[in-house]
Amino acid sequence: MRDPRDLYELDPDIPELSGAVLLHQFDGFMDAGAAGKGLTAHLLDEFEPRLIARFDVDRLIDYRSNRPPMTFMSDRWADFEAPELAIYLLHDATATPFLLLTGPEPDREWELFVSAVRELIEDWDVRLTVGFHGIPMGVPHTRPLGVTAHATRQALLGPTHSPWLNTLQVPGNISALLELRLGESGHDAMGYAAHVPHYLAQATYPASSLVLLDALQESTGLALPAGPLLEAAEKTDAEIAGQVRGSEEVADVVAALERQYDVFSEAQGHKSLLAETTEHMPTADELASEFERFLAEQSGSEGPTPS
Repeated sequence: MRDPRDLYELDPDIPELSGAVLLHQFDGFMDAGAAGKGLTAHLLDEFEPRLIARFDVDRLIDYRSNRPPMTFMSDRWADFEAPELAIYLLHDATATPFLLLTGPEPDREWELFVSAVRELIEDWDVRLTVGFHGIPMGVPHTRPLGVTAHATRQALLGPTHSPWLNTLQVPGNISALLELRLGESGHDAMGYAAHVPHYLAQATYPASSLVLLDALQESTGLALPAGPLLEAAEKTDAEIAGQVRGSEEVADVVAALERQYDVFSEAQGHKSLLAETTEHMPTADELASEFERFLAEQSGSEGPTPS
């Protein structure tokens, strides 16, 4: 029988973690605007991480599908950047401890990996587990970004949460499976997906990481100052605005998205999604195609950084 504890190594001197929150973000699945990756980088940069658990990537990662970079110097191989899937201990602005699980999404042994994480959650008495990433949506960058939330218990979402009205089937991913299995075993878990303008899905869009940071603070009570993340979001928004001003065609595309967004928001305010408009609204594919073509034409100028 496979033992989940064989999948990881622990720091022998881990402090008391009872009541801590575990955040998680994995590379490899959908992350529009690098929303989750950007937030993870911010947390690791700002809150002095300490590695306390490392998973056996040789068992979990398919190197041929996700080839790690190697460095060749003149006449020899000098370095191998081995992937790392690990849990870090950090402290927020009030010195409250929290945990961050991050690294490449496992390619194999998903159920065993989830069991290993669940055992650590139980050993450390973690009170809440939260995942986060970005998804592309037909929304303009000039309007407030939305967030889709989900949880193992309705109470975790708060009284103002508006659930989806239909059922969706999406490709499986380790973050979703972890949340599902934790719920089945009686643990509190939830997740957030930031709504990223689809024409910016392949770019690094710090505003999407910022909206995830706000959602995390609200649900966990952690004090996580935005600092450099806010500055990066403001700079990127200014660059995008400059690009839009430089093209009447693209400005029209964004304006159409704004009208669509505003019509929907007004309909929501009237508790109805049946608002009508006589103006033709471009499809998501049309809008994405127009903006991608524009950004390609601007490849020689400064703009959002590709992820």
